[in-house]
Amino acid sequence: MQPVALITGASAGLGVEFARQLAARGHRLVLVARRKDRLDGLAAEIGNARTVAADLSRPGAVAELMADVASAGETVDVLVNNAGFGLRGRFAELDAARQREMIDLNCGALVELCRAVLPEMLERRSGGILNVASTAAFQPGPKMAVYFATKAFVLSFTEALHEEVKAHGVRVSALCPGPTRTEFGEVAGINSIGSFERLAMDAGPVVRVGLDGLDANRAVVIPGAINKAGAISTRFAPRSVVRRIAGSLKF
Repeated sequence: MQPVALITGASAGLGVEFARQLAARGHRLVLVARRKDRLDGLAAEIGNARTVAADLSRPGAVAELMADVASAGETVDVLVNNAGFGLRGRFAELDAARQREMIDLNCGALVELCRAVLPEMLERRSGGILNVASTAAFQPGPKMAVYFATKAFVLSFTEALHEEVKAHGVRVSALCPGPTRTEFGEVAGINSIGSFERLAMDAGPVVRVGLDGLDANRAVVIPGAINKAGAISTRFAPRSVVRRIAGSLKF
């Protein structure tokens, strides 16, 4: 049996690249996102994949997805929690329901999916979970306050999970990319800002570094020298300085 990789947020950006690279590694894919037409196009391109259209921010959606996986007789060998989005603007001015949806997707669905697949992985003493965080996880983010906070949660949760299971044959890693050329920037309203484009990496190298880091069972994986330097620098500056700098950035 080919190993099965479940990829959320698979209809665009990093999700598409995860699908291509995991397929090239010999995985059979379960592709999950809201936009079924895009998923079906990607599945047709890759060949060894099936699609599940789902809005994972909706209550009960994760349970429905896992029931679908079980009914297909699939066992998840690799989970890539890639689904998520960000919003840019002052917290008090952004839509409240949309911000709650961001928390439910970026954090809630991710935790539910980890809990759903982990017991079987521990029983088999094999498997891997790659949670997509961000370099945003290393500092507060004025004007993207909720998004930065969700990614800090993902990083902290993933590091803790990594420590819990590392002696039991299961790999857990947090991928922390910086600016990346995907549709994320369009949704968040930052892709047209010059500094974002200058610093942005392509999706292919980001995904390759992430999968290699998961193979090596590295708890935290940061692609790119500039991103690594930025993440490390936040450890040494006072928090008051870090948040002022983050708030002054133009993306």
